[in-house]
Amino acid sequence: MKILIPLILSLSVHEFAHAWSAWKLGDDTAERSGRLTLNPLAHIDPIGTLLLPLLGIPFGWAKPVPINPARFRRSIRMSTGTMLTAAAGPLSNVALAVLCTVVMGLGYRYYPEAISRGSGTGELLGMMIQLNVALAIFNMIPVPPLDGSRVLEGMLPLRFRGAWESFTRFAPFVLIAVFIGARYIMAGPMGAVYGLLNRLLGAVAGA
Repeated sequence: MKILIPLILSLSVHEFAHAWSAWKLGDDTAERSGRLTLNPLAHIDPIGTLLLPLLGIPFGWAKPVPINPARFRRSIRMSTGTMLTAAAGPLSNVALAVLCTVVMGLGYRYYPEAISRGSGTGELLGMMIQLNVALAIFNMIPVPPLDGSRVLEGMLPLRFRGAWESFTRFAPFVLIAVFIGARYIMAGPMGAVYGLLNRLLGAVAGA
């Protein structure tokens, strides 16, 4: 239950970032669909955002933001625009994790009692950092329909398109395997990111 509010906030920022980046590139599809907002009610998926956290599963998803690459400005290649809008979601989670780390560091420096072990503020910030690091890394795994697949697709040379399309046919099965093995797949990248955030935390806190 504790994870519900941080997850809703993190997913809302993630989906807003998709919508905002598409809008900046000229595609107003998400805006016309009411998704260019940080209001969580616009992004909540009943199963992925509410049911799973209430069942104690520390992960989830929100409603996908509709994007139409054909509406990007003419100066933007559709593949490039798609790649940028896809990357915007995970990057927003990285930004949230960094922001929460900075806030926690400032708390340790100026208001240590507010961040002490067991405090609500400290728990919230810690959970936000963990969730956003996990969301960023998981979504960058290059398996459809995760954001990383669209980033990879935007960078693939034409000669690899056939192989990629063949791979996407098996994507649902690969995604199941990713879910099952996510703990092991993500352990290394998450450890590296936590190391960098701990260094930032120490620098801000003056440790």
